[in-house]
Amino acid sequence: MPAPALTLAFVESPVQLLNVLEWAYAPGGPVPLLDGVPPQPPRGTGGPGTAPAPRIRIVVLPPTDPMSRGQLRRMAALARDEGHEVCWQEARGGRLAPLKALAALAGDVRAARTVVVGDPFSRYVQLLLTLVRAERLVVVDDGTATMEFIAQTARGERLVRWHRVGGGGPAGRARELAYAPVSATARRRFTPAEGGDRRVEVFSSMPVTAHGAMTLRTNALAWTRARFGPPRLTKGTDLVGTSLVETGVVDPACYLDAVRTLTRVHGATRYFAHRREAPGKLRALSAATGLEVVRPDLPLELVARRGPVGRTIVSFPSTVVHTLPYALTGTGVTVAVCDIDPDWLTGSASPRARGFLAGVSDSASGVRRLPAQAAPAAG
Repeated sequence: MPAPALTLAFVESPVQLLNVLEWAYAPGGPVPLLDGVPPQPPRGTGGPGTAPAPRIRIVVLPPTDPMSRGQLRRMAALARDEGHEVCWQEARGGRLAPLKALAALAGDVRAARTVVVGDPFSRYVQLLLTLVRAERLVVVDDGTATMEFIAQTARGERLVRWHRVGGGGPAGRARELAYAPVSATARRRFTPAEGGDRRVEVFSSMPVTAHGAMTLRTNALAWTRARFGPPRLTKGTDLVGTSLVETGVVDPACYLDAVRTLTRVHGATRYFAHRREAPGKLRALSAATGLEVVRPDLPLELVARRGPVGRTIVSFPSTVVHTLPYALTGTGVTVAVCDIDPDWLTGSASPRARGFLAGVSDSASGVRRLPAQAAPAAG
């Protein structure tokens, strides 16, 4: 059995794993992993036959969809190249899988001095937090959800994803009631008292402000810029897809019409699909617009930095309108954001959806704003 990790990270998406690598690369990142062994250079930078000591033990808790799993495996390979240890722990796919994973991880969780998490809203991560004894808890971005996490912890609210709509009937309410003690413990872990022994850090590219005893460090994607690019630029425009249809926030017909209009107005030729976009939706979109649909094998920040990439990248409100300006600084690429018209929202969209999406666009710096009228809704 390997020795317990001093720095232990839990990730459930490719972007979370990318941001763990960014955190490890930035000043003030992890402590050495094993028994005081100092970090060593990435694999291939030392002498012949040498391999670096692991710096972080990264536990991947993969989702079930194939696109996410594929990207996670490629990100895991990059993490290993940086000298980190990566463990693949299945925690889904069966009723007993979460309990088996929890039992397998319990010893490491209790022993870790620093714990890094990528999704504070994850129920599995919150369950793991009940075992945490670490003095230092770090939250790295899982995208724009970090903005909602900061706002909810500042107000002392229950941690609920912005697009989630309550319900589920009596069974759902019973599950919420049974889970309430775990959720309450997670909130306490994320909101330490002033002068206490525990430290909570947020490492983020999002425009957020720390509160209470929480500290904030900016993620400027320095590792991404150091390892990749600069990219070769094409003459065309690239569009960035979103999973707002899949999460039930935006009407499918309105979304298709918006993409069609953006393609025509901006001369777009490629569409970078979100890893959770449905294949049938993408086939319909390609047939209606003529766009080349690209399924990235890595997070878009890395794909864009490697290139080739369009001189203009157009996105709906999402994480990339905050991260791509960092990743592509100095390259001459223009990032633009197209607002979401309230008329595009579905009747089942969360009441918070309109304000949250507007806030994502309003707070993005270094991007060009495109009004929703530039991509009118269907009908």
